Amino acid sequence: MSNIYVYGNKRAMPNNPLFEQFLDPNKTAVISIDMHEGHLSEDNDCPCPAPRARDIVEPIDQFHIICRDQGIPIIHVRTILRKSKRDDVKGGFAAWRLVFPLHVGEIPGAEQHAIQGTKWTNLRTHIAPEDEIIETKKRLSIFYPTDLDFLLRNMNIRSIVLNGGFTDCCILNAAFEASNFDYRVTVARDLVRGTNEEMESAALKMMSIHMALVMDSHDIANSWKSLRPEA
Repeated sequence: MSNIYVYGNKRAMPNNPLFEQFLDPNKTAVISIDMHEGHLSEDNDCPCPAPRARDIVEPIDQFHIICRDQGIPIIHVRTILRKSKRDDVKGGFAAWRLVFPLHVGEIPGAEQHAIQGTKWTNLRTHIAPEDEIIETKKRLSIFYPTDLDFLLRNMNIRSIVLNGGFTDCCILNAAFEASNFDYRVTVARDLVRGTNEEMESAALKMMSIHMALVMDSHDIANSWKSLRPEA
């Protein structure tokens, strides 16, 4: 039986068939969020650094290999803003650009974050030919103003597994919105990273009691195997 985390406490998943909907391998896709150089680069001019997420690049790639072997589709979502900057700094200014620096301080080169055609939009994680990419993310949400919901419905997907960053930002937003769209959401606890450990823990706790299953990636993969009709 697989384990889940509820408010930070590890416990066995309830023996209730309704929980199987979260991990139905025939209706599940994995969504990897913003694992690009704009967050992960070691360069001093990295426009929105998320150094804690560098540690999960290889584990995410390894998990995705398991996903592909099991026939679970992978969707990479990355933020890309127009070169004109009308999507953000010269248009409707994204709120994070004002409030996030209140905590982390001024971010040199922040205006270059996610600008189309720059190295900052290059994904650090591996992309296989069969993977899908969503690159119309322009705010914290993976659904607005993207066509992700359209893609998921055309793929007959009703459950999603989230990995990537930030746990307390884009992952949290993704879980909220997906839940509001009535997707069943699972968060790969070991494959997400937050602003810091405190914020990461808080976000995982919120998601676990309001909108998602929080699980370790090996338990997610094992659940898919156990739920296959031929298993």
